[in-house]
Amino acid sequence: MLHGYNPPHRYLPYLSWTEIADLPDKENTVIVLPTGATEQHGPHLPCAVDTVISAGVVGHALARLPADVPAFAMAPITYGKSEEHLHFPGTVTLSGETLLATMNEVGESVYRAGFRKLLFVNGHGGQPQVMEMCARELRLRHGDFIVVPSFTWRVPHVAGKFLSDKEKRLAMHAGHGETALMLALAPDTVHMERAVVNYPPVFDSPLLSPDGRPACAWSARDFGPSGIIGDPLPATAEQGHAILDSLAVSWAAAITELHKLQWAPRAEPTWGRAHHTGHIEHPSALA
Repeated sequence: MLHGYNPPHRYLPYLSWTEIADLPDKENTVIVLPTGATEQHGPHLPCAVDTVISAGVVGHALARLPADVPAFAMAPITYGKSEEHLHFPGTVTLSGETLLATMNEVGESVYRAGFRKLLFVNGHGGQPQVMEMCARELRLRHGDFIVVPSFTWRVPHVAGKFLSDKEKRLAMHAGHGETALMLALAPDTVHMERAVVNYPPVFDSPLLSPDGRPACAWSARDFGPSGIIGDPLPATAEQGHAILDSLAVSWAAAITELHKLQWAPRAEPTWGRAHHTGHIEHPSALA
């Protein structure tokens, strides 16, 4: 648990195996997996930003859920696909293949335990494609598995009312929004006196990039030595708390929707991988 964000009664690793086995209605219980990264976020933020934000938002969302909505957070994945930040000390990266294999195996473990609804809340912009590939693979293997890959910032939130037009267009990393959220979630790790402004050059191709964001592949070092891509200077803790509250409300609503969602199962045999079938222990064996 990071900074105590998750309500203990909604943190799956705190349950014993017998408690998990005896959970009612596991088919409609939502398992939420925060996925982050360990990578540079400029001189003013810690390398744990993406993990802290994804896990923090999930924890605050679960705390808002009605008691009759069954949902649990898993321990976050703290290492991601971060090659675009390799030039900076502190960045720890997995290859895309390793991350995909990890996500698939975590998903298999969730399915094997009897759960059928899995939500990825991804906090790192360098790996959404891996999340989508994993969700598709798990669905191909299990026709009754609902796997939703999403992004922490995808749901409605109020960050936009604090950001400049330039920040909305060009900021991508360690800018205003992330800095404000970290001031709310982990203020002891933020050093605003070290923050600087740094934007990428405008990508001058309106057809390939209408807003001017880089449409080509890039690494953070392409834009200078700070590692920042945006303007963190206007960020405040008050803004961060407002953003966090809005994200938590939206994610609590999304988790509730997923709990209620019914999706057509596929009866045809799965495309096989290991660990799909076999004996699963039951508490009745202890009697």
